[in-house]
Amino acid sequence: MLVASNRGPVTYALGDDGGLTARRGGGGLVSGLSAIGPDAGALWVCSALGEGDREAVRRGVAEPGVRMLDIDADTHAAAYNGISNSVLWFIHHMLYQTPTEPVFDAEFRRRWAAYETYNRAFAEALAQAAAPGATVLVQDYHLSLVPGLLRALRPDLRIGHFSHTPWAPVDYFRLLPDDIARQLLLGILGADRAAFLTRRWADAFTACALNVLGEEALDGKRIGVHGLGADADFLRERAHRDDVAERLASLRAQVDGGSADGSARRTIVRVDRTELSKNIVRGLLAYEHLLDTHPEWRERVVHIAFAYPSRQDLSVYREYTEAVRRTAESINSRFGTPTWTPVVLHVKDDFARSLAAYRMADVALVNPIRDGMNLVAKEIPVVSDEGCALVLSREAGAHEELGEDAIVVNPYDVTGTAQALHEALTMEPGERAERTKRLAVAGTALAPARWFVEQVEALEG
Repeated sequence: MLVASNRGPVTYALGDDGGLTARRGGGGLVSGLSAIGPDAGALWVCSALGEGDREAVRRGVAEPGVRMLDIDADTHAAAYNGISNSVLWFIHHMLYQTPTEPVFDAEFRRRWAAYETYNRAFAEALAQAAAPGATVLVQDYHLSLVPGLLRALRPDLRIGHFSHTPWAPVDYFRLLPDDIARQLLLGILGADRAAFLTRRWADAFTACALNVLGEEALDGKRIGVHGLGADADFLRERAHRDDVAERLASLRAQVDGGSADGSARRTIVRVDRTELSKNIVRGLLAYEHLLDTHPEWRERVVHIAFAYPSRQDLSVYREYTEAVRRTAESINSRFGTPTWTPVVLHVKDDFARSLAAYRMADVALVNPIRDGMNLVAKEIPVVSDEGCALVLSREAGAHEELGEDAIVVNPYDVTGTAQALHEALTMEPGERAERTKRLAVAGTALAPARWFVEQVEALEG
């Protein structure tokens, strides 16, 4: 069993004294791999992402079952930022401003060559490490070419590819140069089985393959769907540890401080990375419109917005993070009073504080422009102390499973989202509680460990 992903289950920090400190990664993939057990002989192949990781590789420091690839830093940067995050992410999330972008010029071709080199390094490492007939699970858009390259090197292997993002519809995917579109599709179709988070994304991939490559491209190929869910047992236990209780008390004091009658204010909670696809600015504008059109909520509700900086080495992400700050500050300046801060914005990542906000949530706002799944939409109903109403974008993959019990919005419609927030805030407690129960059941139907095992079983079956 081999797993390949850009980011691995461990990262190393290089201290001032030259020492290396390992930190375990989180997320569904790490949890899922643990399900196969330490004695299964699994190997996780990943990239060295920073100087600490590279130094660990040079010193021969590694955790059992993990192999880091020390790919040239410039090659990694061109592949990761230049292609994966600036082209493939934009294509699949439909983020381009098409009057001026994309521009597929000579610089793009240079970066694409780095992306090919990066994928080839993974394919060669997997081919070298895999036992005869081994199973290999390749993860995500960073490694779209690996299945095809690996198939050419080791036709005996069982290869799966899983896409954690949406897949673009045909017309948008065809923004890519024709040869690049073909290369991406053939790369993934080098796998025996390509899998996605929702049927919608799987169907979009199939449509692109048929349009670009023709009907024969899918002969003998299997397309699957595995809707990754939240880890209910972990979340419920972790959300009631002491550090979360401390942050919960602090947040509650911050939210309720100065309340006119001493009662608890209502809360609208969002927790996101400041990725362009998360639509944080429109969410803030919707909240502002709510305060404009429903002044009865002034002083009675607080928007807890945790927007943790993402991909700050790219200028467009830095600018977006600043736009989030400016919008929150503008709302607070316009509506705030000495006893009420309408928006509580935090930009420093703190998992315990996020869980505290989950527990406080009366309303969860999840309004991405486009999202492969969005686990926050599944996690908050599991953790919320009093139950929450979920305002959910129809463009989130989670909508496929949670849409019936959410208040569904068009992520571009600010006024519509504002009205949805009002509807959520005024939902009867009994209905909110019942919806929360159903959301929690649906959101945890395929926990990370089972999600991983299902893929293995489908590939090996």
